[in-house]
Amino acid sequence: MGKVKVMITNNQTEVKIPVGIRLLVRRCCHAVLEYEGHNDDFEVSVSFVNDEQIHELNKEHRNIDRSTDVLSFPLGENGDFDMNHETGAYLLGDIVISLETAYRQAEIYGHSLEREIGFLTVHSMLHLLGYDHEESNLHERIMREKEEAILGNLGISRDATFLGEHEHR
Repeated sequence: MGKVKVMITNNQTEVKIPVGIRLLVRRCCHAVLEYEGHNDDFEVSVSFVNDEQIHELNKEHRNIDRSTDVLSFPLGENGDFDMNHETGAYLLGDIVISLETAYRQAEIYGHSLEREIGFLTVHSMLHLLGYDHEESNLHERIMREKEEAILGNLGISRDATFLGEHEHR
């Protein structure tokens, strides 16, 4: 397994980031790449934002005028990724997580903020690798199965089936 450099920035002040969240995000990114059999070095950027910021990004980039829980901005296409020539690592893209929404969803679904952020990170990493649950029912099922397997490997409990924006908590 290659190295994964995860650059995490906190661009919000509404939610205090619990101890261990940054490590969890890094573990999730690594687990997805390991599960998918990638042996190269990769870089990914993860930003924590508030609802207002993610609403603006969702409107600007997806023409959807509302906030959401997570957005993915892949830099690669069809398995081809740009390379950071200074480090030799492939650039996967950017993950943007609304901590306000993650906190609310954790309460709604009755699990920890850690569990919610872990799920959102794994979900978004799969998008960066080219998976798209909106393409077809088959693609959605494949993505869900991968999410469950990766979260299981990480030891993040999935005690119940939840319905939500992504209908797969």
